[in-house]
Amino acid sequence: MATAIGYIRVSTSGQAIDGVSLDAQKAKIAAWAELNGYELGEIFEDAGISGTKQDRPGLAAALAAAKKGDAVIAYSISRFARSTKHLIEISESLAKREIDMVSISERIDTTSAAGKMVFRMMAVMAEFERDQVSERTKTALQHKKSKGEKTGGQVPFGNDAAANDEGVKVLTVNQAERIIINAVIELRKAGLSLRKIATELEKRGFQSRKGRVFHPTQISRMLVAA
Repeated sequence: MATAIGYIRVSTSGQAIDGVSLDAQKAKIAAWAELNGYELGEIFEDAGISGTKQDRPGLAAALAAAKKGDAVIAYSISRFARSTKHLIEISESLAKREIDMVSISERIDTTSAAGKMVFRMMAVMAEFERDQVSERTKTALQHKKSKGEKTGGQVPFGNDAAANDEGVKVLTVNQAERIIINAVIELRKAGLSLRKIATELEKRGFQSRKGRVFHPTQISRMLVAA
């Protein structure tokens, strides 16, 4: 009897700790094996590891454990991989060893030519959907930036983050820091190196937000952003 090798994964440590998602995936794999006449073998897992990471110990172990005639089963294609390229690489590697690859939730596998075609189409569509989400997120962030709204991360030197009348955080000018930036620009125009500019700022009593002497790298960032 052929063996069903299971692979389960959750991408966050929180999911891994409560175990619900992992247990649900295990149950689905066990049910598939029984329904399709496979002996349930070992189920390998990667807890708290993103599907974008190709070097996953659980996945590597699952692929290595499968033998000719077996099937490697996952709850969905996203458990195997997050990119079409990686997913197809896994599928083709298993195919060369005459091992099937099954995704339960999409009800597709590589046991037939049609299954192989659908598998690749689903992988492409899954990646397309993720790219769309990423594109929409970038567009939203660019829109916020164009309106002067803060989009996260450290506030650029020379600015403060303050809430406007609508309660949205926007960037405002920090006059004290702007004086430092203007001094940096003038010193650079005078031909001073980044290190000498840092020394000159120290002589003038200028300090960073943390009350320290400016580093040449910080000087460079000011000039790039100016």
